[in-house]
Amino acid sequence: MPLLKINKKLEPFITKPKQLKIAIGGRGSGKSIGIGDALTFKMATEKADIYCLREFQDSIADSVHRVFEGAINDRLFLDGWNVQEKKIISPEGAQTTYKGASRNPNSIQSAQGYKYSWFEEAQTMSQASIDKLLPTILRNPGAECWFSANPQSSADPFSQRFIVPYLKELEKHGYYEDDLHLIIVVNWRDNPWWNNEQETLRLWDYANLSRAKYDWIWEGKFNDEVEDSIIKAEWFDACVDAHKIDKLKEVFKPLGAKIAAHDPSDTGKDNKGYAMRHGSIVQHIYEKNSGEIDVGCDWATNLAREHKADWFIWDGDGMGAGLKRQVSNSLDSTNTKYQMFKGSLSGKGQDNAERLYQKDYGEKNNQLTNAEVFKNNRAQYYIALADRCYNTYRCVVKGEYVDPEEMISFNSDGIESIPALRSELCRIPRKNNSNGLQQIMNKQEMKKQGIDSPGMADSIMMAMFTPPLKKARKKLNYGRSNVV
Repeated sequence: MPLLKINKKLEPFITKPKQLKIAIGGRGSGKSIGIGDALTFKMATEKADIYCLREFQDSIADSVHRVFEGAINDRLFLDGWNVQEKKIISPEGAQTTYKGASRNPNSIQSAQGYKYSWFEEAQTMSQASIDKLLPTILRNPGAECWFSANPQSSADPFSQRFIVPYLKELEKHGYYEDDLHLIIVVNWRDNPWWNNEQETLRLWDYANLSRAKYDWIWEGKFNDEVEDSIIKAEWFDACVDAHKIDKLKEVFKPLGAKIAAHDPSDTGKDNKGYAMRHGSIVQHIYEKNSGEIDVGCDWATNLAREHKADWFIWDGDGMGAGLKRQVSNSLDSTNTKYQMFKGSLSGKGQDNAERLYQKDYGEKNNQLTNAEVFKNNRAQYYIALADRCYNTYRCVVKGEYVDPEEMISFNSDGIESIPALRSELCRIPRKNNSNGLQQIMNKQEMKKQGIDSPGMADSIMMAMFTPPLKKARKKLNYGRSNVV
C-alpha cells in the first residue's frame, strides 16, 4: 500500500464518507495537490476510476493530468503505472478521465458511472453545470464529488451554492459538515510543506496589495472588487454593524428623516432593490428576483409603509418613469413624501448642483460645486456613499475621528445577504471622463463587463437623497380605478 502524506486539514476527505466534499482557500494551501494525491491513493487501493472536470478545458494541458503524474512519480512513488498523454492507468486498470463542462454540458452525466469525481477550479462553475452535476452524483449510491476552489465573487453560482449558506460556520470554524456536505477552508498557514520562497512572495503581496486583493489571493476570501471600484471591500467590511460598536453606539443614534429607495426592474435576470436609511444607518436592504415592474413597485411601497418612511425615492430613468401613478396611489394615504430619482441629470440640472463638494476641506477659493465635480446625479450620489464608507473605515479601522453624519453603517439584522450586498457595492466602477468629471459606469456598460445589475446597491445610493426643507408634496390627481 502506498504511503499517503496529506495536509492534516484534508484528512476528512479520506476518512469521512460524504457525497459532496469541498475544499476552498487561497494560494499556497496545497489543496489541489492534496486532493490529487488522495484520489491517486483511491485509484491504487480501491481500483477506482476518477472523473475529472473543469468548467473550461480546451486541452489536457488545462486539466489536472500533471497533478496525478506528480503524485505517481514524485510523492507516492508508484511503480507500474501507465502515464499516457491523455489518461493515467493504474496496474489494476483504474483510469482518469478529463472533461470540460462548458464545451459539452451533457458529458457531466457521465460522472454517474464513477465513484469519485473531482471538479477543479470549481469557482468558475456555471449554474448549468451545478444543476446537471449534483443530481447525477446524488443518484449514484456511494459516489462522491470533490471540489477544489479559490472563491471568486460571493454572487457566483459556486459561492451561492457551497459557501454563502454556510458562511458563518466557515468563518468561525473553517469547517462545515452535514449529511450531504463536507466543506473545509484550507490556506497557506495549513500547508506543512510551506517554504521560504512562497513566504517571500506572500509577504511582498501583503505589503503591496490592497487588503481585499491580498485576502482573496492568500486567504480565500471573496473577490468582490472590480478594477477601479469606488468602494473597496475593506471599507464595506468596516461599515457592517458599525453602529453596534460600543464606542460608536451613541453617535450613530438615528436621527432625521427615514429615506426609502427602490430600484425597479421588469421580469428577467435584473434584481429589484429596496433600501431604507435613517440617519447614518441603513436599516433595511432587500432584493426581489421575480415579478413584473408593477409587482416590484407594490413590494417596495409596502415596505416603505411598513417602515414608516418619510420619503420614498425610485429610479425614474428608463422604465421607472411610468411608476408615478402607482407610487402616488400607494402612498397618498400616508405621510410619506415621494420623488422620482433621475440619475442621468447632469450639469446645473443635477441635484444640489451649486452646493460645494467637501466644503469643509481645502482652500475656499479652490472649492468646486457638485456640478463641477460630477458628471450626473448617479455619480454624485454614489461618490457620496463611497465617501461615507471610506470615512467609516477611517474611524473603525484606523481609529481617526470622523463626524458621525459623514459615516454609514449597514445593519446586518435588516439585510438578507451581506455577501450579496458586498458583491454589488464593491463592483461599482468609475468611468473615464474626457472633461475630468467623476463618472460611474451605467448598468448597460457594467453588463458588458460581466457585472450583474446592482439593484440593492442602486437603492442604497438613492437613499443618500437629502430631503428639501419645508417642501410640501403636490397631490397627484390619479384615480385609483385606473390602476392596473
